Parts: sequence; C-alpha cells; structure tokens
Amino acid sequence: MTAPQSTLSILFEGWNNYQTLMIKALAPLSADQLALRAAPQLRSIGEIATHVIGARARWFHDLMGEGDQEFAALATWDRKGMPIRSAAELVNGLELTWRVMNDALARWTPADWDQTYEGEDGEPASFTRQWVIWHLIEHDLHHGGELSL
Repeated sequence: MTAPQSTLSILFEGWNNYQTLMIKALAPLSADQLALRAAPQLRSIGEIATHVIGARARWFHDLMGEGDQEFAALATWDRKGMPIRSAAELVNGLELTWRVMNDALARWTPADWDQTYEGEDGEPASFTRQWVIWHLIEHDLHHGGELSL
C-alpha cells in the first residue's frame, strides 16, 4: 500500500459518513416505504439495502475470510426466496457489515492489502484487497444513490 495512513483514514472516514447517511435514510422507513421502487423493473428500497449488505458480506467473508457465522449469513440476504427485512434489520445488517469491515481495515498490514485473489466469471483475472475495497466503495456509492432516488 503506497498511500499514507492519514490519507486512508480520511477516505475511510468519508465512507463511514456515507454509511451513517444510508442508515439515517433507512431507519425511519415503514414496510410500505421499503417496498417502493423508482420503476417497476428496479429493486425496491429494501432490496437495494439487502443487496448492499449481501455484497459486503460475500466479499469480506466468502472471499477474504473475515467475520463469523452471523456475518456470513448476511451474504444471502439479497438472494431469491429470502425474507423481506424490516428497517431495523437493515440497519443492523449495515452496522454489522460495517463493524466487520472496519475491524479488518484497521487490522490489515500493507502486505495484507497486496494479497491477491483469483477472479471468477465477470471479475478481473486476479485482484487485490485494494481492488475489493475500491469496488465496495463504488458499490455503496452507486446503490446509495439509488436509495436517495
């Protein structure tokens, strides 16, 4: 990792602030509001939030081995046939994924950041933890934008 820690701290602080904004937006929503869609073919607000949670858990647990079984269970929240989650459950899912991610980010050494993984269909041939983190940041930003719509 070539960026100074202070730069990373600023970046992660911004990501944490974004996380806080997503939670503030979701927390007061009713079941009817979570079911709203910007268009019939698009995910509902609740589906977008469960997708963010599921993606975070899949990348961090399934790929990088972070978190416990409670965390691992979040990886399936956005899969077909899963129950619809309440606003409180979505907030808890975002908070749990954030805790696990934040703990890992604080613990990783420069060598950990350079760890390489082999890609699967639709992914680069190989990628580093650095790539995974950037991908999750852009993923959160993209879907957070959908939530704001």
